[in-house]
Amino acid sequence: MTDCRLERTLAGICLLMLCVTLSWHAALEIPPALAGINDDNFDGNIFALYGGNGSLIPPKVTLAQARKRDKPILLVFYVDDSRDCKQYSTVVSQLQAFYGVPADFIPIDVDAILPKSTYEPTEPGYYYEGLVPQTLILDETGKVVFNASGNIPFERVDDAFREVFDLLPRSESVELRRRPVNEINVELTQ
Repeated sequence: MTDCRLERTLAGICLLMLCVTLSWHAALEIPPALAGINDDNFDGNIFALYGGNGSLIPPKVTLAQARKRDKPILLVFYVDDSRDCKQYSTVVSQLQAFYGVPADFIPIDVDAILPKSTYEPTEPGYYYEGLVPQTLILDETGKVVFNASGNIPFERVDDAFREVFDLLPRSESVELRRRPVNEINVELTQ
C-alpha cells in the first residue's frame, strides 16, 4: 500500500512540475530573434548572408601579410549588426568579383580591433576612423588612395580601383561584366 501511495505522490509531483514549467514558458514567451537587411539586429556573417559571398570571411591574408605582397589592398571596416554594413556587403562582393584577384580584400570586424593608444601601419586600427562601414584602398606601395565611410556606391570605389590599376575611366571604357558560366559543364563561355 505504501508503494502505491509513493507512486501516486511522485506522479502528482511530476504533473505539478510539468504544469508549472508549461505556465512559466507561456508567461515568459519570448519571440524568436528576427533580423534582416534593413535593421541593426545580429543574425550572422553579413557577407555570407547578404553579400552572397562567404569567401571574404575570414580574409585570405592579414593586413601585415598583404602589405608585403606589393598588391593593392581593399580594407572594409564593418560590424555584423549594422543595417548600413549589411546593405554595403553586396557592394563589397561585387567589387571582389572584379578586383579580388589583383587586389587583396580584407574585411575587418571592428569589434575584433583591440584598443591601443597607437597602431602600426600593418594593423587595422591604424586606419579605422570610428565609423562603419569604412572603405579604404591602399595602392601597392601602401599609400591610402581612397578613404570613405558609409554606403558608398560601387562606381566610386570602382573609379578608385581604375586609377590604381591605370584602367580607362568608366566614361571611356566598356562596362565591367563577368563572363557567364555555362551551367552544364561549368566552363566559361563568351
